[in-house]
Amino acid sequence: MSGLGAATEPPGWRQGSSGKGAGGSTHRRAPAAGGGGREGRADGRERCCPRLTSPPSARRGPGERPPGLRAGCHVVASPAPQPLRFLPLAEVFPPEEPGAAAPVGFLQQLPSYQTALRRRNAPGAGTQGRWTAPQGSGGRRGAEAWGPESGEREARPAREYPLSISEKRRLRDLQQADTKYLSGWKQWKRASNKSLKKVLNEVKELSSYLELWRHDIHSIEGKFGTGIQSYFSFLRFLVLLNFIMFILMFSFVTFPSIISKYGIFNSTFAKIPPQNTEPHCTVYTPSGNKGLIYFYTYLKDLLSGTGLLEVTSLFYGYYTIHTAWFGILSYNLPLAYLLATFAYLALSFIWIIKRSVEGFKQNLVHDEDQFQSYCNKVFAGWDFCITDPNAARLKHRSLQYELQTDLEEERLKQKIADRTVKEKLRIYSLRIFINIIVIAVLSGCFYSIYTATVFSQENSSDISNVNFQANLLVQYLPSIVITLANFIAPQIFSFLIRFEDYSPAFEIRLTLMRCVFVRLANIGVLLFSLWSQISYCSTDECKACGYNYKLYPCWETEVGQEMYKLTIFDFMIILAVTLFVDFPRKLLVTHCSCKLVQWYGLQEFRISDNVLEIIYGQTICWIGTFFSPLLPAIATIKYFIIFYIKKISLIHTCKPAARPVRVSSSNFFFLLVLLIGLVLAFVPLGISIAHIPSSKACGPFKSFNTSWEVVPDTILGFPTGLQQVLHGIASEAFAVPFFVVICLIMFYFMALAGAHKRVVEQLREQLVLESRDKLFLIRKITEAQGHP
Repeated sequence: MSGLGAATEPPGWRQGSSGKGAGGSTHRRAPAAGGGGREGRADGRERCCPRLTSPPSARRGPGERPPGLRAGCHVVASPAPQPLRFLPLAEVFPPEEPGAAAPVGFLQQLPSYQTALRRRNAPGAGTQGRWTAPQGSGGRRGAEAWGPESGEREARPAREYPLSISEKRRLRDLQQADTKYLSGWKQWKRASNKSLKKVLNEVKELSSYLELWRHDIHSIEGKFGTGIQSYFSFLRFLVLLNFIMFILMFSFVTFPSIISKYGIFNSTFAKIPPQNTEPHCTVYTPSGNKGLIYFYTYLKDLLSGTGLLEVTSLFYGYYTIHTAWFGILSYNLPLAYLLATFAYLALSFIWIIKRSVEGFKQNLVHDEDQFQSYCNKVFAGWDFCITDPNAARLKHRSLQYELQTDLEEERLKQKIADRTVKEKLRIYSLRIFINIIVIAVLSGCFYSIYTATVFSQENSSDISNVNFQANLLVQYLPSIVITLANFIAPQIFSFLIRFEDYSPAFEIRLTLMRCVFVRLANIGVLLFSLWSQISYCSTDECKACGYNYKLYPCWETEVGQEMYKLTIFDFMIILAVTLFVDFPRKLLVTHCSCKLVQWYGLQEFRISDNVLEIIYGQTICWIGTFFSPLLPAIATIKYFIIFYIKKISLIHTCKPAARPVRVSSSNFFFLLVLLIGLVLAFVPLGISIAHIPSSKACGPFKSFNTSWEVVPDTILGFPTGLQQVLHGIASEAFAVPFFVVICLIMFYFMALAGAHKRVVEQLREQLVLESRDKLFLIRKITEAQGHP
């Protein structure tokens, strides 16, 4: 029992009469909940009445006997449950007999009582020093001791209550007895709700068997633990996300264009020529193959997205239809194209936020102090999903590494506290110097990507198609430079971080954040390089078009081809590393006894590096889907194959990483990085849609100055009243109050979160005080037994 006090009517107890009257009577306390047996009386005889667990409000009227009550028994009315309020310990234990003295002095020695007394006497404590029972803890337990209310019994089945088997059976009997007195409508409603819940549970159970890679992921979890399993679950999430993105773009963009162009379902289409546009801006000749075609030309087209693929529905330039008619219905393809883009971005954002919130809750639970962290590792750190002996040994080493890491962090904290001013100046100067080196490395990567992109765009069309290798190398030069930057820069960062004297946990986070910045910033530099070439105009004819029409007559298709090449090259690199690096390394370690080879060992399956690979590819897919509507289908196939590549590599060629990754924090970090990639995708897409002039020679927006202009053009076709409403929503008069309301809602939830945090802190303190009380009582009992 906590030393902060007890309830006026302790939960789980009720008063029973011992035969005396009210005045000066002596009351005894008997348990109100038990195994359903009979209550013992003070004289040793047994009462014939079973205990009633339901409150008085749920009992029958006059003349009705509750279920289970035998004839001749009388009902002892129990008082209604009162809300708990904590009192000083001196008022908790009244003397059981008139002449007995309460052990007030002993109880006042409890550590919890001393703590509460010290807080109450502290200056400025006021009413905040008093402890009140949270409604979700003690108060609810006191109410549930009397059993659930009748309305609650209707809503929840007996198995959902935290009761014993006998109490659940008694509660079920009460629920069945209550049903007899309900009206026909309420009986039908209760039966239909029960049937609906049963059907939903069966559907949920059936859907779990249809889950993609369910058996494979469980097998990986059993052999390698939940850390590596989180990577494959994350990969499955990206497969499903890309598949839904493909369904959106295909259903609302590609499918209507195909059936209208081929006249399926008696459909027709109309192409509206650009208005107020110079004729030279509308010239677009795709790089189709003419004359004799060699086999390697098809291979080059497949790898670079040129030739035959350039004029297919894979790229933006194919969608030149303005309006499609299906009977009497018209379909605005430019509006559908833009809305489908917004839809897949919004879907990705909401889905990632939903999964991030779940991971953030788990991350908050694990955000504990060092003592709690130590207890959790020692008493609750084992992963019971592991069934493989090698994985069990790995988990032992992981726990050992975590404990060593905690000790190392404590040692570093002590070392930091003992640093002199001279040592602090030295370490800060070294960190500044290392960060200058990091900035220099990043600048070199960005400059290399910019130079390679400009050279590739200017010279890819100058090389003869006969020289297959040179042409392909020039076209893939930006992708090659980006891949080299993604490989070399993290190695440099991992080497430099050792000299910055950070804690092991912070070293991992800082290195990962630098690697994330490199990978995502490289994509941004590539797009900046492309847009600098697209927007460069030195003549009046070029300025009339708004973009470099000579080099990029259909610049959206060119950007889509770059995203397509990045996707294909990223997949080729993953496949090549597995086949030509990991497998030969495995053979050398297995069959070669050389000490150098054995010291080098197998390749570690680094979860963070593998996750950053697929996040990099997913960011490319988000950006490229606007310019290549079928790119999500390629990404879905790519990740589907990568799953089996990584699974085979994990089982046969790699070993788990020596440094463990906690599942809750890793899942949240992966989704956070994925969210950063999505936000990065918003920027180039927003610039492409609202700022850069659309191509006048191809695409669904060639009759508009920018892609966004299709929205106001569509609104002009609405009725006048609806136009006024939409313009009002887009005006400042609506935006400012809406922003204020959103801020108020945000502040409310922040205050609510702060209140919940304070309640959790109070409960934690109460648990600590209860543990101290138990230690104190055990010590007193030991002393009493030693000195009878």
